[in-house]
Amino acid sequence: MAAHIRRRLRKGATTTAVAAAAVAALAASQAPAATLADGPAGGGDPKAAGEDTASAEDDGAATGNSPYYTDLPPLVTPNKPGASSNLPVTGSAEAGIPASVLAAYKQAEQTVRTTDPTCRLPWQLLAAIGKVESGQARGGRVDANGTASPPILGPALNGQGFALIKDTDGGAYDSDAVHDRAVGPMQFIPSTWASWGQDANGDGRKDPNNIYDAALAAGRYLCANDRDLAIAADLDKAVLSYNRSNEYLRTVRSWFSYYQRGTHEIPDGTGTLPTTPSTPSGSTPSPNPGTPSPGATPSPKPSPDKPGGKPTPGPSKPGDGSTSPKPKPPTSKPTPAETFGSLENAGTGPLRATAGQAFDERVAVLARNALGAPLGKVSVTFTVTGNTGTLFAGGKKTVTVRTGADGTATAPELRAGEKAGEFTVTAVAGTGRPRTLTYAATVTARQADTIARTGEKALVAAPGGKFADAVTVNATYKDAAAAGVAVTATMVKDPLGLFDNDKGPYFKDAAGKPVRTLTTLTTDAEGMLRLPEIFADGTEGTYLLRLTTEGGASVVIELTIKAPEETAPEETAPEETAPQGTTPEETAPKETETPEA
Repeated sequence: MAAHIRRRLRKGATTTAVAAAAVAALAASQAPAATLADGPAGGGDPKAAGEDTASAEDDGAATGNSPYYTDLPPLVTPNKPGASSNLPVTGSAEAGIPASVLAAYKQAEQTVRTTDPTCRLPWQLLAAIGKVESGQARGGRVDANGTASPPILGPALNGQGFALIKDTDGGAYDSDAVHDRAVGPMQFIPSTWASWGQDANGDGRKDPNNIYDAALAAGRYLCANDRDLAIAADLDKAVLSYNRSNEYLRTVRSWFSYYQRGTHEIPDGTGTLPTTPSTPSGSTPSPNPGTPSPGATPSPKPSPDKPGGKPTPGPSKPGDGSTSPKPKPPTSKPTPAETFGSLENAGTGPLRATAGQAFDERVAVLARNALGAPLGKVSVTFTVTGNTGTLFAGGKKTVTVRTGADGTATAPELRAGEKAGEFTVTAVAGTGRPRTLTYAATVTARQADTIARTGEKALVAAPGGKFADAVTVNATYKDAAAAGVAVTATMVKDPLGLFDNDKGPYFKDAAGKPVRTLTTLTTDAEGMLRLPEIFADGTEGTYLLRLTTEGGASVVIELTIKAPEETAPEETAPEETAPQGTTPEETAPKETETPEA
C-alpha cells in the first residue's frame, strides 16, 4: 500500500495543474460543483478558514504535510440523480461504497441526529471524507464487525516531512511507542482519539480501526463548536478542521456533491483504491501539530491537518495543535468532554393529571457532551406554556435546574390548574445554539364515577307551582368525595337522556326565564350538590330529571306534576231529642225479662 502514497505538492505549478485537472474533470462530468461558502471559509481567520498556509512562517499558519487522495468522482453521474436515499443496487466498484462502510456512515448520521439534531450531519459528508482519507477503508476490507484488517496506519509523525508528534498512547493504537501515527479508516491520531473516540458498535471498545466507531467519532468531530452542517460556511469549517487545505476542501466537496446525487452499495472488500495521492514538496516544513484530523490512506499518512497532535481542548477544532516542533500549551477552551452537545428526554412518561391534582410524572432531561457522554452542571430552564393554570411547585411557571453528575435534570412537581385542556413544558439548555425539548401535557376535568340522590321522598308539585323539596345529590370518585366535579342537569323524556323534554318541570335562568338544562353546576368540597329551585308548568304528568357528571356517572330522578286531590266535607248526623217531661232513665229501653222455662 505504501507504493500508492506520495508527498503532497506545495503551492505552485504542480498544485495549479492538479486544481485545473479537477475543474476540468468536474466540467466533463456535467455535474454541478459543490457550492463553497462565499469568501474565505471560516470568516477570514486563516487557521479556522483552512487558508493554505503551507509556506507561512508563523507557528499557527502551516497546515503540515498531510497526504490524502485527490481522485475526483467518476465522470458519469449516479444512476439516480437527486435520489441518494434510493441507492441503485448496481454500478462500478469505483463509484460504490462497501456495505459495512455505508452502514457505518448511515448509523453515525442517525445517532448524531438523535443526540445533536441541530448539527444536521449528512452521511454523505462522512462518505466523502472516508473516500479521501482511506479509500473507504481500503475498499471495504473490514471484518464482520467492521474492523479494518489489517489495521490502517499512517506514517510515523517524526518531523521528517510531517509534523513531529511524539508518542501519546504508548503504541496502544498505532503500535508505535516513539511517535504517533494516524489510525483507522478516518485517520485519527491517538491523542485526538483519546478525546473523540466512540464505541458505536456496542462491543465495549473504542477502536479507531473500526469503521462504526470511527465514523461516529468523525461525525461528532465535524459537529463540534455548535456547527450546523446544513449551512455552507459551517460545513466548510468542519471539513477544514479535518485538514486545513482549500485543495482538501474542494476534493471532499466534490465527493460530497457526488454522493448527494446518489451512489450504490457494493460488497465489502470489492472497492477500488484511489490512485492519485497528494504529495508535499521535498523540503521539510516546520511541523506544527495544528488541527490534527483523521486522515488515512491504504498506507500511513497522518498529519497535523487531521485529528491528531496534542489537541487544544477547543471544541471548534478538536485535536488542535500547531505545526511547530513544540506543541502549543493548552488554552482555557473547554475540552470535548466539557462541551455541551445535546439535550434529550430522560424517560419522561405521559404528562396527564386531573384538575387541581399533582402530576404523577415529572419532566426529566439528559444533557450530553460533544462526545455523547452525560454532562453535569448544565443549566436547564423549564417553562410551562398554556392557559390551564398549571404551575410548578411553589407557584412558578419557569424554573432552572442544573444537571447532576449523571447528566440528568428533573423539573419540580407540576400541579394541574382548574381549567381542563392541553399545555406544554419546554426544556432549554445551551447559549450559543440552545437545545430545546417540548413536552405535551394535559389537564383533565375533575371526575366522578358515581352520583346518587341523597333522599327518597317523592318530588311532587302542583301545576304552575314549584317543588317544595330540593333535589340533593352526592358524587364520589373511587369511593371518595368527588369535589369540584361539573354536573349537567337536563329534563329528559327517556332515562338515557336521548331526548330533551320541553314540557313539565323547569329551572329559571338569571333573567327568570324557564330553562330545562343547567351546565354550570359543580359539586362542593364534600361532593354534594343541591340543585336550584324547580318549577312546574301547567302540564300534569311524571317527568324525568337526568344528572350527568364529568366522568360519565349519571342518575335519573322522577318529578311529578299533579294537582292536589279535593276532599268532600264530612256530614254530621242530627242528635235525637228526648220528649219533654221525661228523664233519660225513662227513655232508656227496659230489659225484657225472659220467663223461666
